[in-house]
Amino acid sequence: MTDASSSSTSPGRAVRPQPPAGAAPRLRVLAAMSGGVDSAVAAARAAEAGHDVTGVHLALSANPKSFRTGARGCCTIEDSRDARRAADVIGIPFYVWDLAERFREDVVEDFVAEYEAGRTPNPCLRCNEKIKFAALLDKALALGFDAVCTGHYATVVTRDDGTRELHRASDAAKDQSYVLGVLDARQLAHAMFPLGDTLTSKDEIREEAERRGLAVAKKPDSHDICFIADGDTQGFLADRLGTSEGDIVDEEGRKLGTHEGAYGFTIGQRKGLRIGHPAPDGKPRYVLDISPVDNTVTVGPAASLDVTGLTAVKPRWCGPAPDGPGTYTAQLRAHGGETEVTAEPADDGRELRVRFTEPVRGVAPGQAIVLYDGTRVIGSATIATTDRAHPAGAVRE
Repeated sequence: MTDASSSSTSPGRAVRPQPPAGAAPRLRVLAAMSGGVDSAVAAARAAEAGHDVTGVHLALSANPKSFRTGARGCCTIEDSRDARRAADVIGIPFYVWDLAERFREDVVEDFVAEYEAGRTPNPCLRCNEKIKFAALLDKALALGFDAVCTGHYATVVTRDDGTRELHRASDAAKDQSYVLGVLDARQLAHAMFPLGDTLTSKDEIREEAERRGLAVAKKPDSHDICFIADGDTQGFLADRLGTSEGDIVDEEGRKLGTHEGAYGFTIGQRKGLRIGHPAPDGKPRYVLDISPVDNTVTVGPAASLDVTGLTAVKPRWCGPAPDGPGTYTAQLRAHGGETEVTAEPADDGRELRVRFTEPVRGVAPGQAIVLYDGTRVIGSATIATTDRAHPAGAVRE
């Protein structure tokens, strides 16, 4: 890691006080500034609340030009410059920290390895776990900071006994607690999310940024995967894993077509199968299974995607681990809805066993399952295996 540069100018104008005077101690806060509007407004609110804020932009590529350009709001040279300008307007010191090697190892290589193994990873969740609230937080604490501030939409609630809970954002439409479900109690104790408890639309956040004089007010939101420059995930994987022709088969094992690499598919995928002829019933077919061992992709009807339960590994708890079975709601995708489940950690604490009240579809190994009790995040785990409602080849209506 290297500290590259710093700058500081006069403070920007206070617009929205938070919290009330005397409600919280003054903290030394490290604000992660991606170059987008959310992280800029979060840093501004933390400074306006009276905290001693320092901005930092994370250089996540040894060659930033290889990352997506065009004001995507994450990892490019343009984003670093936008973050610097925002820090200047807010009136806080600003640094660039080089975490490229750590990012490559913990996020990019993990992403490729997961697809190679037939799983579907979430790189944003892994970045929060390994980079923003591990590498970044550890360095921040070593330097004497009290908290890391980000522009995520989530809420931290401090209980009377001083313990902290992670909750959904006040505005469910912008909630990002799913990708923060990997935070453990120690990390949560040093997390700050200034945007999470405000019932404002994204347009209002942009209006606030404009009132503060932040040039990122009209900057487009970031989308897709920051380290895939052209958005072509399959091409990115092919460059690193090569091509390897394999079979596309139905549930009875009959060959329907070929592919150039099983890693290019994900459970529940419908488009891009290139089978060449319709199913006997004329209905669409979906990816049901990916077998990297024999490089085979199995497809079938939508009903075969129904999952009644799953086993997940590497559980991480936002507080104490549950000590037995419990009833929760679960979220399976960053922008997915909730479903009712019963869940229980294994005796050795290494697995989480989950049963769905009603079958759900398109659950892929490698994805995260995040458990909630109301709005509170209980924890998360990585899906390893699923229990299908309909065995392969079973007759279905």
